[in-house]
Amino acid sequence: MVDIGYLLSFIVVMTIATFATRLLPFVIFQKQSKHPMMSYIAKYTPPMIMSILVLYVLKNVDFNSVESINTLAAIATTVGVHLWKGNSLLSIFAGTFLYMYLVQG
Repeated sequence: MVDIGYLLSFIVVMTIATFATRLLPFVIFQKQSKHPMMSYIAKYTPPMIMSILVLYVLKNVDFNSVESINTLAAIATTVGVHLWKGNSLLSIFAGTFLYMYLVQG
């Protein structure tokens, strides 16, 4: 059986390591936050990530099957809600909800 002190020390060390890795970029780049390159990265990273996610979703879709309609409807919903509301989180949730609803039905 594992000692409780060992487990607690492991949890504390992992908590500190996780917190440090989340905090470190903000500390390192604090002075460069107004740099044009940082503004460029902040502006264009979310659309790049969304594009990668869409390509990842579409890589295994068989467009010759009826089930591809579920995927295309979910993508259209995600795009439509995003253009309507401009909220990425809401549009992702709407597309995911529709896809899960269509797949279950």
